[in-house]
Amino acid sequence: MKKMNIGMIGGGFMGKAHSLAYAGMPMFFWPAPAIPYRKTVVDVTDELAKEAAERLGFENYSSDWRQVVEDPSIDIIDIVTPNDSHAEIAIAAARAGKHIISEKPLARNAAEAKTMLDAVKEAGVKHMVAFNYRRTPAVALAKKYIEEGRIGNILNFRGTYLQDWSADPNSPLSWRFQKKIAGSGALGDIGTHVIDFARYLVSEISDVMAVAKTWIGERPIQSGGVDKLGTVKADADVPKGTVDVDDEFSTLIKFDNGAVGSIEATRNAWGRNNFLTFEIHGDKGSLYFNYERRDELQVCFADDPGDSRGFRTVYTGPAHPYGEGLWPIPALGIGYGETKIIETYDFFKSIVEDTQVSPNFQDGYRIAVISDAILESAEKNSWIKIQGEQLVGAEN
Repeated sequence: MKKMNIGMIGGGFMGKAHSLAYAGMPMFFWPAPAIPYRKTVVDVTDELAKEAAERLGFENYSSDWRQVVEDPSIDIIDIVTPNDSHAEIAIAAARAGKHIISEKPLARNAAEAKTMLDAVKEAGVKHMVAFNYRRTPAVALAKKYIEEGRIGNILNFRGTYLQDWSADPNSPLSWRFQKKIAGSGALGDIGTHVIDFARYLVSEISDVMAVAKTWIGERPIQSGGVDKLGTVKADADVPKGTVDVDDEFSTLIKFDNGAVGSIEATRNAWGRNNFLTFEIHGDKGSLYFNYERRDELQVCFADDPGDSRGFRTVYTGPAHPYGEGLWPIPALGIGYGETKIIETYDFFKSIVEDTQVSPNFQDGYRIAVISDAILESAEKNSWIKIQGEQLVGAEN
């Protein structure tokens, strides 16, 4: 069985998630399409990189990502860095002939994402953007029901992603609150996952009408480079810096297929941890999913008997998407790690079989176009029409 060497750029939280997936994928999906080998991990200093290699199971470490990209023994470059470095690393990796998986959002804006898409197309390498939540079996099951026509023509999509980790104003000013690094705030960080759901399950988004807010205008300047995602709090007398990204946005959306809906995301919703949901209504039924209960898909079909019509719960297991590789009993428990394992399996399968996986850089670029349109709409207080590769403003 072929072994594929991984060069992972970044050793933080997402590096841990990806490393777990590389280790676990052959255990869940055997025979594996190929064996991931954790070859070299990169961090900002040799000391941090050495610690990451020991912690995450990599053979080598480096503080020079360019050296790893040029290493002829590396087959895949895995980008798990802050958003401002995605494009430079991906373009260099494509030119070096490496297959690439990048964390989301693909880039800080559509123009930057387009340079990445052009690079991988020109190089002919495989590419994936890590919107792993669509790999949740219940989400894939919803896709299956939709494709089978079980809920008929889709009328409405309602998606939310609500968190509370940055609701405390004493949460430090991490890179996620700085436009020059992140590009946007709640929109790029979590809202893009809902945009991915909408495109995956319904249709391409054609128009948006949005509002965006920054609720906390300054935060304590963070010491050190480790992003704690709100798990640490600063003292009151710590110097503060400006937040210049959105804390929250809401947008109405129209789809190419005629459906309508809404997307909402915030990191300032006290009591919400990882409340990623969608509800989809068709003319023959409805579907509801909440990631905090990720083994469950709520379904209601119009042809159910009248005396039993209503939402009921399908617990995902062996009979459902990816079930043959996961656990043998429905509702035994799917976690965040399993979604990354499935993601890794699909990516390696695409490389070995010479197919293009989705979501790829084309999807990442398109989501960046939509994200830019949402911010433009919020600024102009108008509907923005998305036509092909261009954004067109339409004052209403």
